[in-house]
Amino acid sequence: MDPAKSIVQGELLIVDGKIADVGARGRAADVVLDADGCAVIPGFIQTHIHLCQTIFRGAADDLSLIDWLKKRVWPMEAAHSASSITASARLGIAELIKGGTTCALTMETVNHTSEVFKVVHETGFRATVGKCMMDKGDEVPDALHEQTAASIDESIALLESWHGKDDGRIRYCFAPRFAVSCTRELLEKVARLARERNVMVHSHASENTTECAMVESETGLRNVNYLDSLGLTGSHVALAHCIHLSDDEIDTLERTRTNVVHCPSSNLKLGSGIAPVAKLLDRNISVSLGADGAACNNRLDMFTEMRTAALLQKAMHGPEVLTARRVLRMATIDGARAMGLDSELGSLEAGKRADVAVIRMGGLHATPAAELVSSLVYSTLASDVDTVVIDGQLVMRDRKLLTIDEAETVKNANAEAKELVKRA
Repeated sequence: MDPAKSIVQGELLIVDGKIADVGARGRAADVVLDADGCAVIPGFIQTHIHLCQTIFRGAADDLSLIDWLKKRVWPMEAAHSASSITASARLGIAELIKGGTTCALTMETVNHTSEVFKVVHETGFRATVGKCMMDKGDEVPDALHEQTAASIDESIALLESWHGKDDGRIRYCFAPRFAVSCTRELLEKVARLARERNVMVHSHASENTTECAMVESETGLRNVNYLDSLGLTGSHVALAHCIHLSDDEIDTLERTRTNVVHCPSSNLKLGSGIAPVAKLLDRNISVSLGADGAACNNRLDMFTEMRTAALLQKAMHGPEVLTARRVLRMATIDGARAMGLDSELGSLEAGKRADVAVIRMGGLHATPAAELVSSLVYSTLASDVDTVVIDGQLVMRDRKLLTIDEAETVKNANAEAKELVKRA
């Protein structure tokens, strides 16, 4: 995924958490991983995830967005305890690592976000985490309905406690849920604070036609243009979905260099629509990929998202659109760029942080691998990921998680999910 689009046969040397050499052979190392017959790639970077929703998997299916939120997801988020959100985050991170994802931009719920940070720290995962901000909205449970000042204060406290921890592996972002859930005052303050503190803003925009109509009715502006009027656009802003965009909104995204996050499986499952990815890319608008949450996907699998993203655009615009190589870039270096981390992550180049996935290519479903990149995007499965390194540390080897007890994680998640449903 370097600028030369190199595919190198040879060895990858990691020293002190960084890539020291790509392609040389016979270098000495303390730990040697046999990757013969494998593809070694930069770890996937998912730019829209909700770790807090992982234990909601299967509990909110077959609903459209607003009903999905009001009837199921908001009540379950309100019922979260510190222990249930810990179990949910650990389950989500375990699944992400086993599928080759090494970094995520994640929006949590209103409460207990510090517990997610603790799990990120303990598991060795890389994440930019934001506390969901909600100070407005109909039918919002009391536990999620914040006072504006309190939402801002708690967000700043989390930022000051966690941003830059573990040598930059853990970062903070402001995460106003979407325009429907936030007052103008809160959004304006977030826009100012994000620039002052030099951190990202992670939000949703233009996912559903009902949402778009609500924003336009309240503000007189289309969703993206309303956010722009408040200062919530720019290269430090990531907007998930962006399905229902006017030409003027696309102009705004291009002018402001705002990042769009495409979540194809979630968009299909919620019946929200298909984002105009080909058009956005033609305008040089940043588009990266995310699985969204397990409550609306229901998997956190980048292989599924790559394949689905490509097939949707081909069905709409022809088979030449959104090639395998372009989609793989969206899943790696483009995700790093959206998070402001492309100087550190997203490609296998000397000097970058060693976030690496080793993928076995010999499965029946991936044989023959006549063209490596096409095989990775169209044939390979998450279960083909053999080994994962984050920041130079092994977090999975030979399909065994090393920083997470998989059996205990599944047991705890099931137990916490049952208790949470009783509370919701």
